[in-house]
Amino acid sequence: MSEKLKIKISIADRVYPLTVEQSQEEALRTASKKIDMTIKQFEESYAVRDKQDVLAMCALQFASQTEQKQLEKTAVSEAELAKLKALNELIVKHLD
Repeated sequence: MSEKLKIKISIADRVYPLTVEQSQEEALRTASKKIDMTIKQFEESYAVRDKQDVLAMCALQFASQTEQKQLEKTAVSEAELAKLKALNELIVKHLD
């Protein structure tokens, strides 16, 4: 069992204490930095009155990126499946 670490993550000028697996620390710190960079970009690009609006837009952007990657992964899998079916048909024809 890996050792738990107590870390503090800062997001949108707020500090969140977390207890995490050692293997998760780097990913959490990187994610925190990406969120803060995205917040900064939104604040510079749009007239934002409320930090909650910026955080909602960040959440939407990250969730849509995740969904897009999943869709692309599914599309690649379907393309690979089609190629495998075509190869299988060629093999079956050759064996007949």
